[in-house]
Amino acid sequence: MRLNQVTVAATDISASVAFYKSLGLRLIVLSPHYARFEAPAGESTFSLHLAEAGPGAHAPTVYFECDDLDGEVARLKAAGVVFDADPVDQRWLWREAYLRDPAGNVICLYHAGANRLHPPWRIDG
Repeated sequence: MRLNQVTVAATDISASVAFYKSLGLRLIVLSPHYARFEAPAGESTFSLHLAEAGPGAHAPTVYFECDDLDGEVARLKAAGVVFDADPVDQRWLWREAYLRDPAGNVICLYHAGANRLHPPWRIDG
């Protein structure tokens, strides 16, 4: 089994498409109510669907891994993207920065390297 995609609500498809393109995702499908992107690495996709309201209180956080997190955050800030939290080393051995898309979805840009799939506390078997 492979995870195909994550789809989040967008209250303004055009604004959200521009935001996710600025993150480096490649737009592959666009209609007035839906957009799908390809991640720049791997085979995963990410989608937006038009909704009357943004994410609710229990909406998921979307994580995008960056090889050079600090460089990517600097690039996005220079392009005018606002972050809720700058990159910070976490106790779970990931470095994370947080921002929100135009609809209010929480986005985490992070770098985990080998610790993403193989943290020291991994359960094998």
